[in-house]
Amino acid sequence: MGSRCICARIGGISTIAMCGCCGKATLVPERRQEVTTEGGIDLTGDVDTSNAVRRLRDAGVFVSAFIAPEEKQIAAAQKQGYDAVELHTGEYANAHRPEDVQRQLERLTAAGQLAREMGMRLHAGHGLNYRNVGPVAAIEGMRELNIGHAIVSRAVFVGLREAVREMKRLLSS
Repeated sequence: MGSRCICARIGGISTIAMCGCCGKATLVPERRQEVTTEGGIDLTGDVDTSNAVRRLRDAGVFVSAFIAPEEKQIAAAQKQGYDAVELHTGEYANAHRPEDVQRQLERLTAAGQLAREMGMRLHAGHGLNYRNVGPVAAIEGMRELNIGHAIVSRAVFVGLREAVREMKRLLSS
C-alpha cells in the first residue's frame, strides 16, 4: 500500500485520504495543547466514526483506529468497520517497575489477541523505542509498529540509515 496518513479530525479526513495520496489512514484524537497524541480515540463515547470509515474504505483506503488496549474499544472498532487497530502503548512505555511493565505487556497481548479474533490487523505505537520495542514486536500477530520518533531522535546522533538499521536489527532478533 501507499504512504500512511495520520488523520486527526473526523470532519476533513475523508477528503484528505480519498484524494488518492494515501493507501492507509489512522484515525487519532487530537487536542490543540498536545505536542503528540496522548491517548487513543474513544470509540465508545460520543464519537461514531462509522460513516468516515465506510467512506475511506469505499475509496480503497485501509483504515485503522488508534485506541486504548481495552476490550470495549476493540469491539467498538470492529463494529465501526475498521480494518485494524493501533494499540496505544503509552502506559507500557511509561511503566518503570518490572511488574508494571509486565502488567502492561499482558494487557497489550490480550488486546492483540482479541483484535485478531475479531478479524482486525494488529498495530501498536506511542513511546516505543530501542529499549522497549522488543516485547511489543513479539506479540503474536503484530503487523505494524509506529516508532518514528525514536528512530528520528537516534538519527540525530548516528544518521538515519544507521538508526533504521539498528531498529531493524532489534526487530529481527
